[in-house]
Amino acid sequence: MPAAGQEAGVIRVDLGKTTGDFLGGASGTLYGLYDEGLPSENLIDGIDLTTVATKAQDGPQHPGADALEVLGPVVEASSGDVYIYMTDVHRGFPYQWPGDTPEEKLDLYMEKIRLQVEQVAALPAEQQDNVVFMPYNEPEGNMFGTGTWSYNRVSWLNDPQYFFAAWDRAYAEIRSILPEARIGGPNTSTLYNQVEGFLAHTVAAGTVPDAVVWHELSAPAIIRSNVDKYRGWEAEHFAGTPYEGTRLPINITEYAYNYHTSVPGQMIQWISALEDKKVYGDIAYWNIDGNLSDSAVQANRANGQWWLLHAYSQMRGAQTVAVTPPRPGVSYTLQGVAALDTDKRQARVLLGGASGAYTLALDNVPSGVFGQNVHAVVREIGWSGQLGDSAQPSTVAEVDLAVSGGTAELDFGSGGLPALNAESAYEVIVTPSVAPGDAAVPRTAWESTYEAENATFTGTGLQRNGPEGSPSAVAKFYTSGGYNVGGMRTGANNALAFNVSVPQDGVYDLSVFASSLNTDPEVQAQGPTNMFLRVDGDAATEQELFLTLGYKWVVWDHTDTKVELTAGDHVITLATRSLDGTGAITGDVILDKIDLSLPRPGPAGDVYEAEFAELDGGAAPTYASTHRGSGPGAAAVPVGGEATFWVYSPDDASALLDVASRGDRKVELEVNGQTVSTGQGGIANAFLLGGVNQVTVKGAQGLEVDRLAVTPSGETTGAVYEAEDGTLAGTASAASLSLASGGAAVTGIGGDPGNGNTLTFDDVEVTKAGEYALTFRYSNEEQSPSTHYNPDPVARYALVSINGAAPVRVVFPHSFHENNFWELTVPVDLKAGVNSIVVRGEEKPQWDGTTYASDTWPGVPLRSQYAPNLDRIAVTPLFEDIAWRELQSFNYPDRLVRHVNGNVRLERNPDPEADAQFRMVPGLADGSAGYVSFESVNHPGHYLRHSFFELVLARDDGTALFDRDATFKMTEGLADEWCTSFQSYNYPAQHLRHAGFELQLDPIESEIDRADATFCVTV
Repeated sequence: MPAAGQEAGVIRVDLGKTTGDFLGGASGTLYGLYDEGLPSENLIDGIDLTTVATKAQDGPQHPGADALEVLGPVVEASSGDVYIYMTDVHRGFPYQWPGDTPEEKLDLYMEKIRLQVEQVAALPAEQQDNVVFMPYNEPEGNMFGTGTWSYNRVSWLNDPQYFFAAWDRAYAEIRSILPEARIGGPNTSTLYNQVEGFLAHTVAAGTVPDAVVWHELSAPAIIRSNVDKYRGWEAEHFAGTPYEGTRLPINITEYAYNYHTSVPGQMIQWISALEDKKVYGDIAYWNIDGNLSDSAVQANRANGQWWLLHAYSQMRGAQTVAVTPPRPGVSYTLQGVAALDTDKRQARVLLGGASGAYTLALDNVPSGVFGQNVHAVVREIGWSGQLGDSAQPSTVAEVDLAVSGGTAELDFGSGGLPALNAESAYEVIVTPSVAPGDAAVPRTAWESTYEAENATFTGTGLQRNGPEGSPSAVAKFYTSGGYNVGGMRTGANNALAFNVSVPQDGVYDLSVFASSLNTDPEVQAQGPTNMFLRVDGDAATEQELFLTLGYKWVVWDHTDTKVELTAGDHVITLATRSLDGTGAITGDVILDKIDLSLPRPGPAGDVYEAEFAELDGGAAPTYASTHRGSGPGAAAVPVGGEATFWVYSPDDASALLDVASRGDRKVELEVNGQTVSTGQGGIANAFLLGGVNQVTVKGAQGLEVDRLAVTPSGETTGAVYEAEDGTLAGTASAASLSLASGGAAVTGIGGDPGNGNTLTFDDVEVTKAGEYALTFRYSNEEQSPSTHYNPDPVARYALVSINGAAPVRVVFPHSFHENNFWELTVPVDLKAGVNSIVVRGEEKPQWDGTTYASDTWPGVPLRSQYAPNLDRIAVTPLFEDIAWRELQSFNYPDRLVRHVNGNVRLERNPDPEADAQFRMVPGLADGSAGYVSFESVNHPGHYLRHSFFELVLARDDGTALFDRDATFKMTEGLADEWCTSFQSYNYPAQHLRHAGFELQLDPIESEIDRADATFCVTV
């Protein structure tokens, strides 16, 4: 039976019971940053990264992740702290620390500690403040355990004297150089009972750590009980000392295991426990570094875990409130975290960890904040695999809820809300329900999952693998359904047939979740393993898919394609041979599942609500009773304020950014740190990075923003230059690679310092000077020999010089094979005409700027000497002017204003399209802000003007009357404040409106008149 206050099937959020300021401590990572740019600043800032635990500068433990090289990016992006694993100045695990005697070992280690602290002491003070030194890591299994490499083979858990003395010595060494340094410890692999003795010793010795540190890797519920246990010890041993009443910061510097990481429904259980106890935590490093502990994909893409951490970070500035799940403190059950921000009039809830029908009960809803009804937006944060790129969470429901007896309820599994999925987390945003505008529309109209182990096996050699990860096997990786299918490898002749049933005719999105080990001998031959997909055995439907690679088996990614299906039953087959026998698999792959979904019809693109954006500098949500835009409200963004949107792009490509503001005015944007002003209607054509983009609306007098709409742009395409067509010098040469465009890529760029092995693109031509996106299509197969369970991929650096300028170092993550190509974009300045781009490679020096890891650790690849293999580059303007606008009728949104033989009217699908395209230029009679004239795109020199109060297209005759007749004042839309109305310049009592679909001037008197006189500026 549930305990008091609990209900089976109900998770309760008490908005009347605060539990403290939101901490955000769960957004930490161990070895999660490789170097500046990997991962990108967007991915760091987008989760408000609080702590990074990482190796000692220039340590050989793993390639990359050097403490002082990641410190700057962390401080710049999120002001987070870097916890330095000082022990990782050694190779191996257990650490291979040198010395023939225990005393010599410790003496040599103290020298290394001194050097690390001196390096930090030379940093700017604002960076020193963000450093925490951790002199030991899991001492019971390393330096002060019983192993060959230990101090004296005496475990400190049995006899602590040697470890305590070493702790005191390290503490004194650090403080002798930096008296205000922060020190963390003991950093044990769990909260042993012996940590109480450590605490008692440090109080007596005057070496109390500034942060108490240990690891929790087994199950999330242990966080709560162990923090309570430690707090009890702390209160007891601090009593009667100068520390009495002190609660030291706690950092669980390694949390979660393979079964948990990347899975939102698992990770929300850890996050809720850490936030509940107000402690910090760094997600453990079980796999590769530089990916935010299985949160980041490539350099700038995000998986589902990242989007969960992002949603968690959006509680910043709020007060957390009490959450009572059905089974408090029990791992692998429904858990959650919630926060209330009374200034924003918002509550946010994150929950997950169970499947089925559950009720979210919001208790003690403050009527002074929300009123008698609330509006709830529900988003699902799904699992996309460890390496699977994920779009922003999909809105699955948007509803108004009555508050009865102080409680509002959301019933998952009924009333239009989906049942919970245990692998997903769910974000619920609660606002006032004053006058909600257009509700968000789910991206898919239908979706379903089909497990590989349930498919029909044909041929020979297929096997069902599993069970994989589970609550009783957390060292294994999570797998949908717990099983996968293998046996699809070079020489095989077999297939998996999935029986699917779809509701209607359409083009469906299909994702194949697969895993393939990059170092497997059969995979090495080609890289991505190829298979053949077909529908109902029809050769005309057959596609060859190249499935994604990974760093271990059972690490999942997805390969996406589209299939055309009619309503009803079908068989989707994944085979190792093509139907005609000419194609065959090369490699080795295992399959987990396929996901099939039908995109919802309607305009392509995504909408991001301003009231849910990150609002700073005085920006705040508004919930007006007259709101007629999208979502439940808008955001006022005054001078000095900002509204930041985290925008997903599937590709490195241009997109139209449409900011709907009151009156549809021009606004200033910052896109990934680059500034641009929109044109009329708040629209900009901007280059977006594949993955996560930071788009910030800058505040202005009277600016109120409803939403940001992002749609693919067909306006801008980049010029492409094949690498093999460039000028190659030294060892740089064109190599045949089957998945490179044109079948070849350039390898061998780089070498020893000062080498001349370069690739030059000397014919990059642009029409005007400015900022451009330089997109590299590259591969990087370099990998260091692993010393234990972590694969050690090596990032490569390219030194890129534009027109002879000083080179810029660009970091390229490992792509798992030389025949596996990814894209990475950097901004560059180009001159008008022909430009030269030179790409070099050489080893990045160590922190001192003069020595090299290859000399200190010969035979251990820690820093690459080479640039990545380059397939091609593309050059695209970062921002492109949009030469024209369209005027869309507010009350007939399928119709546009167009001209026909000089007449102006509303029509659907105007042909030619240019008849509905106009340049919005400063008013001919008054060029000041707010006055416009409309010049025809396909009849230059012709403008919209009124003549006898009817709108016509006429050539500018140069008269003052023409100028006045062709000038209009933009005002807030008379029927919708987020659109625009146009007031006649010389007849200010009259507005432009349509009547019988003809455009004319009229006084506006009725609701119908107001709707007819309202237009939305689009492109």
